[in-house]
Amino acid sequence: MSVLNLAIFDGDGIGPEIIAATTEVLVPTLDALGVPHQLTSSSIGLRALADHGTTLPETALTSAHDADGIILGPVSHMDYPPMEQGGVNPSGQLRRELDLYANIRPARTFTGVPTIAPADFDLVFVRENTEGFYADRTMVMGTGEVMPTENLALSFRKVTRHASERIARTAFELARERSRRVTAVHKANVLRTTDGLFLESVRTVAAEYADVEYSEELVDAMAALLIRDAARFDVIVTTNMFGDILSDEATELSGSIGLAASLNAGEHLAMAQAQHGSAPGLAGTDVANPASLIGSTSMLLTWLAERNGDDRLARAGGAIEAALSEAVSTERTRTKDLGGSMGTRDFARLIAELTRRHLDTSC
Repeated sequence: MSVLNLAIFDGDGIGPEIIAATTEVLVPTLDALGVPHQLTSSSIGLRALADHGTTLPETALTSAHDADGIILGPVSHMDYPPMEQGGVNPSGQLRRELDLYANIRPARTFTGVPTIAPADFDLVFVRENTEGFYADRTMVMGTGEVMPTENLALSFRKVTRHASERIARTAFELARERSRRVTAVHKANVLRTTDGLFLESVRTVAAEYADVEYSEELVDAMAALLIRDAARFDVIVTTNMFGDILSDEATELSGSIGLAASLNAGEHLAMAQAQHGSAPGLAGTDVANPASLIGSTSMLLTWLAERNGDDRLARAGGAIEAALSEAVSTERTRTKDLGGSMGTRDFARLIAELTRRHLDTSC
């Protein structure tokens, strides 16, 4: 990789603002480490719909295919028109189009940030990203939802052995880098066929990892256990919808979803994406917390470092993560949603400066 090529998608609502904040941290960090880079920006979402008749233009897809990594701003897909009128959900489409099957969502407490959790915790969700209950990832044509009559709506769930085994393998490999504990979350007592296949697949993979402690929890029990004792868990692997819901719960327990990083990873490509939504009511007010997308970009750099053997990218990812932890440790340097007074732009400048300091001390 002679030049790091990143595709940047602005998104809707606060998307352009937190994308700008993220690049304000990213660019000087790469420059300081001597990493040649090219950022290719493309418009998606409502602005792209007005300009191109679709929320995900073909030029944006091409840019994604050609990139080493992607940074995606949040989108207001609930405000989009039907798919046949150009209202494609860019997040779901990119995950499916690029086979970004693993959604890695860390959830941890931060020093100094008030939480409602009874104890500090540090866990990570490994969420299957390409099938499950999500209607836009179920069918080759159309969606996984149908309405035979005006009073009857049906939704189809897709679970395959292939997808279940590969997400399980991702979880067990990650666990080997952490505390060697994996918990599979399911509802096989009710969804006996679909979650039954998922659970069977995870157990098959678990047998290959005798060095990793393996356990299982029902999804409703897990929702309660996260509140009672999240610290008992390390790597949690589950299907698409369960992972979406439980990871949001865990990040709120940790202090704020505004701090929740997220990476969508495949075999050869990964996409950084904030775990939260587009918050259109906050757009243009300079109050949005960019920490989630900045943290997600840190994860992307670490992922790229591992696959390219580039220590510079590993240092960049580590320094940004350390800068975020330092910034939120005191109220004075937090954004307003965390009880501080910093705006989006000032917080980004602070993270850029703290990142530079961490790079200097790590030399």
